[in-house]
Amino acid sequence: MTIQKNLQGSTLTIAPEGRLDTITSPQFESELRADMNTVTDLILDLANLTYISSAGLRVILSAQKVMSKKGTMVLRNVRPEIMEIFEITGFSSFLTIE
Repeated sequence: MTIQKNLQGSTLTIAPEGRLDTITSPQFESELRADMNTVTDLILDLANLTYISSAGLRVILSAQKVMSKKGTMVLRNVRPEIMEIFEITGFSSFLTIE
């Protein structure tokens, strides 16, 4: 997995590429936490995310909990196969997905 980060003022955009699973979720979580305390808006660009496991869902849930207390979190460019997982798990009911 590769992760692109762009911090502009109080907005952090993170774009993971590849698989977000048990192996890669610690790296993704570390990248999120590195800047999450200084931002009020978090954008996850999932255009190049090809797979997400329960470990990846846990990281997104954790980020949502933190950001709901201090700002916003938006998921953008969600691929159909990832959107299906969000819908099946119920994540689509509480995440902001554009």
